[in-house]
Amino acid sequence: MRVGVPKEIKVQEYRVGLTPGAVREYVAAGHQVTVETGAGSGIGASDEVYQRAGAAIAESARDIFASSDMIVKVKEPQKSEWAQLRESQILFTYLHLAPDPEQAKGLLASGCTAVAYETVTDAAGHLPLLAPMSEVAGRLAVEAAGAALKRSVGGRGVLLGGVPGVQPARVVVLGGGVVGTQAARMAAGLGAEVTVIDRSIPRLRELDDVFLGRVRTRFSTIEAVEDEVFAADVVIGAVLVPGASAPKLVTRAMLKSMRPGAVLVDVAIDQGGCFETSHPTTHADPTYQVDGIVHYCVANMPGAVPVTSSQGLNNATLPFGLMLANKGFAAVLENPHLRNGLNVHRGRITNKAVAESLGLEFAPVESGLAA
Repeated sequence: MRVGVPKEIKVQEYRVGLTPGAVREYVAAGHQVTVETGAGSGIGASDEVYQRAGAAIAESARDIFASSDMIVKVKEPQKSEWAQLRESQILFTYLHLAPDPEQAKGLLASGCTAVAYETVTDAAGHLPLLAPMSEVAGRLAVEAAGAALKRSVGGRGVLLGGVPGVQPARVVVLGGGVVGTQAARMAAGLGAEVTVIDRSIPRLRELDDVFLGRVRTRFSTIEAVEDEVFAADVVIGAVLVPGASAPKLVTRAMLKSMRPGAVLVDVAIDQGGCFETSHPTTHADPTYQVDGIVHYCVANMPGAVPVTSSQGLNNATLPFGLMLANKGFAAVLENPHLRNGLNVHRGRITNKAVAESLGLEFAPVESGLAA
């Protein structure tokens, strides 16, 4: 198969769809890989490095889209990209369609087959292609919170870990999944007072065992969320409903009862955000304030550490990408985990959560549309 890797064009996105090491694996499996010139610059991989790995170099993204059977990216396609997709072409990348109807319409109009990293599953029902970026984002969330707490940028002026004789920051993590666990680990490691809120009692038990009581856990109710958020210096939004828009757990009305200068870090912003007052920001201008509360809502947090992120992402996506390259759309039909990753196929939405979030008809591949 002809596999193409365009350079990411989202603002301050430095990751790359295939690292040179991953390219070698595709080439060894008999595939032709073409990489847009400069695509690997964000991870320090020159065109020459890609050529040594077996890739051809294209001068433009247009060349990549025109000549490839499968496009491998990191972030969701931008308008200029989805306009170049075509029927029978496979797109393999993060999509996050639920809060992005414009992108969804573009992909539907293209007729392409779009497999989203964030809804591919494994045998345990987990999301293996989302996990590595969730790990990175969870850890970065605490770094971002620490920076945003500084008085010079509008924060409370509190040090996350405090010092002897001074109370540390209170950090509340909404969601006990991969992001939440990594955020709690980082915050607790820095000496903060950490509480994780989740709706799963078994998950709360697991977290209690993992952290040996170092992190407090609370079952998620309206009262519990309000209690913790109102007393917090930092609230990290780490909730996830696979494929669907994130629930709004912190309303604007709640901000008035929070500590002035407290920080909200919305890691769920790719799925629409879990704070009512969230809107996407960039690494260049990461924060803004609403009612005296600092919001950090960067939509591509892992893009700030592209070497780590690209390697971690490629480690996870490589087996699934090779399945698609080896068998084309037949791999989706044969593999239930790739089938769960299928979001768009020939002008139809094939993921139920995405369809419901967008208010569009759901057309599962089992219906015969996949033929």
